[in-house]
Amino acid sequence: MRYPHLFEPIKLNQLTIRNRIVSTAHAEVYAENGVPGERYIRYYEEKAKGGVGLAICGGSSPVSKDSPWAWWSSVNLSTDAVTEPLSRLAATMHKHGAKIMIQATHMGRRNAWHGFDWPHLVTPSGIREPVHRGNAKTIEIEEIRRIVRDYARAARRVKDAGMDGIEISAAHQQLIDQFWSPRVNHRTDEYGGRLENRLRFGIEVLTAVREAVGRDFCVGLRMCGDEFHEDGISHEHAKEIAQAMSETGLIDFLSVVGSGADTHNTLANCMPPMALPPEPFVHLAAGIKSVSKVPVMHAQSIRDASQAERILSSGMVDMVGMTRAQIADPHMVIKIRDGREDQIKQCVGANYCIDRQYNGLDVLCVQNAATSREQTMPHIVTPSNGPRRKVVVVGAGPGGLEAARVARERGHDVVLFEKQSVVGGQVNLAAKAPKREQMAGIIRWFDLETQRLGIDRRLGVEADASMIMDERPDIVVLATGGVPHTDQVRDWGVDEGLAVSGWDILSGAVAPKDNVLVYDAISTHAGAGAAHYIAERGKLVEVVTPDVKVSDDVGGTTFPIFYRQMYAQGVILTPNFWLDKVYREGDKLIAVLRNEYTEALEERAVDQVVIENGIRPNDALYWELKPRSLNKGQTDIDALYDSKPQPALSQPIGSGEFLLYRVGDCISMHNIHAAIYDALRLCKDF
Repeated sequence: MRYPHLFEPIKLNQLTIRNRIVSTAHAEVYAENGVPGERYIRYYEEKAKGGVGLAICGGSSPVSKDSPWAWWSSVNLSTDAVTEPLSRLAATMHKHGAKIMIQATHMGRRNAWHGFDWPHLVTPSGIREPVHRGNAKTIEIEEIRRIVRDYARAARRVKDAGMDGIEISAAHQQLIDQFWSPRVNHRTDEYGGRLENRLRFGIEVLTAVREAVGRDFCVGLRMCGDEFHEDGISHEHAKEIAQAMSETGLIDFLSVVGSGADTHNTLANCMPPMALPPEPFVHLAAGIKSVSKVPVMHAQSIRDASQAERILSSGMVDMVGMTRAQIADPHMVIKIRDGREDQIKQCVGANYCIDRQYNGLDVLCVQNAATSREQTMPHIVTPSNGPRRKVVVVGAGPGGLEAARVARERGHDVVLFEKQSVVGGQVNLAAKAPKREQMAGIIRWFDLETQRLGIDRRLGVEADASMIMDERPDIVVLATGGVPHTDQVRDWGVDEGLAVSGWDILSGAVAPKDNVLVYDAISTHAGAGAAHYIAERGKLVEVVTPDVKVSDDVGGTTFPIFYRQMYAQGVILTPNFWLDKVYREGDKLIAVLRNEYTEALEERAVDQVVIENGIRPNDALYWELKPRSLNKGQTDIDALYDSKPQPALSQPIGSGEFLLYRVGDCISMHNIHAAIYDALRLCKDF
């Protein structure tokens, strides 16, 4: 076996785990009224079927009512109502040979108070948390004792449910490590001051938990390896804590993450995006392992088997978390085991999953539309029992590639037209932005799969209606994408050559000039990517947006990375301004800006204006084919949204007749995930 360490069983307390691969705790945002429902269970079951050794569910599952659960649709461990649903989850995982634990915590100040029970948040010294704006009171002794009891009750519920263990979270600046950290613990009583006192609350929690579950039940502790604050927990400080906690005899493993999370900048480290190097904090886990008396697991940007095997074989850790890797492909472990690594849909670190979570939305994968939709969407597409059809797909961006792949997996004859010489569409442009190169990995998988499946790919061919009809299709799927929406405002002067698009810059069609204004009207990844691309070439850049901040629609673990880059390059960030017009004056372009709130006008004299205003549909082919189609190009949205087959598919398709559908941006501008989801939910029933 190529990966002997990866597939070696490990024993934690009395629990034997079949391999060293873990899906670590994360906030899924799937729980229903505080308990795991069918969606939640099916999401974890897919990982169990896919070969995972251990899954730890329920990131930040609260043990107390004043640590609200509803903000992230968490599992609520503070009530007996959770026991039976957890029991169903445990039984489901065990059926497939996987082990299942849950993470328990009290968030302390790391929460929001304004809603649900309107709690008064607690923290050691009443210091506000910046990210969640968590105004909190100073915790009192009686509250400490109550919360310790809450931990014990929660742990007992977990054990009664038949779960395999519990992980107590002291990471991400939650209540236990708020006591640990001198940054926020300024107490002068027995819970503050020297390290022994600051560890007291955590030890009391673990003692109560151990008394509630007994010696043979697996109990772990999650902690960070370095808060990355001068006044916080340093790595050496973390090693002291880890050694002390591991010597208590109260825990069976440590799970180490690499950063604190109480500021926007440190939060971006916790789930490292593609801009950071692979496994950026494994050295911190290794440092803690060097002093720990119990096994250590680590999860941060470990995405492939070679990485994981190297980390294990070198003795840096004992178990590897590959959580986002299994969000991208829950069957990853079996594919590694069976030598099918080239079929793994590898995580690219886009952080679409976790950025959604930090917006209070359910966790989804940018490139796998079946993840968390296991009740309705297949990870493995099975052949159709119906007639074999001829399917023509036009456009090989992510939506078109998924449509072609799924239709072929269903057993149909598929022709894929793409006017460019390579597949990928707009993702190829996105991957040209600095530190976004890994976006190309999304397309690499589709490229390999469409070739493996034997799809008739016609690259470098711009299909017209006549060419499509010559194929005698039964079904035509248009995935022709969009074009830059730079003509929304005539006075931008794009037609007169006064402004160019972000596409022009990233594609290399237009070279950046010395002094550039980037007008970003949509505040997604594209505007910051173009600005970074230009600034990296030594140009002066100002980003202007009408939104409240630059990159306002970029998630919480991604926009800090963009800001690090732009501030380091001297990019000027100007929110709250619209671009009214561009005109030429001598050898300069004058950009006229209007303040969103005062309507006052300002001007910028620059060498180049770059417009990022999203796209408008490239739909000319649709309008040409629509009158000829049986269904007049209409997708039945009741069936689509209910994940049911299109009604038109049940009707006979005569010679020369065809059904016409569209997916992705050629309908309206969405994103990569949406285009793939469009294609999967439509084509899974062809």
